Amino acid sequence: MILSSVLQAIGLFIVTNIDDIIVLSLFFARGAGQRGTTARILAGQYLGFGGILAAAVLVTLGADAFLPPQAIPYFGLVPLFLGIWAAWQAWRGDNDDDDEAKVSGKNVGVLTVAAVTFANGGDNIGVYVPVFLSVGPAAVIAYCVVFLALVAVLVVMAKFVATRRPIAEVLERWEHVLFPIVLIGLGVFILVEGGAFGF
Repeated sequence: MILSSVLQAIGLFIVTNIDDIIVLSLFFARGAGQRGTTARILAGQYLGFGGILAAAVLVTLGADAFLPPQAIPYFGLVPLFLGIWAAWQAWRGDNDDDDEAKVSGKNVGVLTVAAVTFANGGDNIGVYVPVFLSVGPAAVIAYCVVFLALVAVLVVMAKFVATRRPIAEVLERWEHVLFPIVLIGLGVFILVEGGAFGF
């Protein structure tokens, strides 16, 4: 059970944070040659992602406490609609979350990285809450531990990508396809697994 949660957490983290690799790599490019850039980006990423996790857990606890159990599976509609919206934007060719704009005019400081990470994490909260609601407390803890461990891996990968532009271009090219597919699949899974709409 825990191993299954760990593997699911790894997959979920990758899908919801793949775009952060590009944003963080831009921070690395901006802070190139400055001492302590990696430490500041790492600290900022942990601070921002910690805020995302705290918000997701608080919303989960509130929903779990005040909603009847039969309403919980319908939270699968959140990632489903997020996925459909992301697919619609990709199909239309919209690029309203331009990565260059996110770091434009910003210094590479801990609070700056944290703010950008948290602001970029609205979708993460919308995806994490339905998942947290559909699993037990032990699995939620496992998810959080895995997520926090993977934050460091994400920063290391971003530093690697910052020095290898072709990799960044591949990630940018396919992230908009992978993200909606996984979110739609996740939403459908939560709905069906929870018995929503009489499934």
